[in-house]
Amino acid sequence: MKTKVAGIIFILGSLYYLVAEAISAAFFNASFADTYIFNTISALGIPNSDSPLFWLMNSAFILIGLTLIFGNFSKFKDFISKNRLVFYIFTLITSFGVIIVGLIHGGNPLTSGYHTLGAVMAILGGNILLVLTALSMDEFKTYQKITLILGVVGLAAFWIMFFNLGNVYMPVLERLSVYPLILWSFLTGIYLIKI
Repeated sequence: MKTKVAGIIFILGSLYYLVAEAISAAFFNASFADTYIFNTISALGIPNSDSPLFWLMNSAFILIGLTLIFGNFSKFKDFISKNRLVFYIFTLITSFGVIIVGLIHGGNPLTSGYHTLGAVMAILGGNILLVLTALSMDEFKTYQKITLILGVVGLAAFWIMFFNLGNVYMPVLERLSVYPLILWSFLTGIYLIKI
């Protein structure tokens, strides 16, 4: 029962994130497509006239962080047979990072450093967590292979983005580095429910 509850939480957390971002993007001060292509996810969470639903996006950041903490610590940890301490550490780094992003907005010179730190913790930490998770389970079947691929894709997108921050398409790279964790949360929910 506890496994299925954790699975449902993973699924709901990931779906809430995707739906909240889509709704926030729909109300952003740009077309829906332009918002996804030319505006960062963090821009959706800045309280200003461009993003009237900033609170919705920030709630999604906070919720996905809480989802990871609850899901990983309540049940998913039972499937980690190696590197458990490192798994815990990267779960906390990722979770606290994304919660920081939701609580401390970008665009403010006084706090942007903290926001950036949170983003790096969430994105880099999250993709390392995926690679670590795939390599720390007893088996290396389909779920673990998909987890590893998502982590590698996310890490690659993060490093390309990191060295191209001034590129007009940087928000696309940002999403390619963020979505692997969100997709993994959804797949993990299904994985836990089916066990």
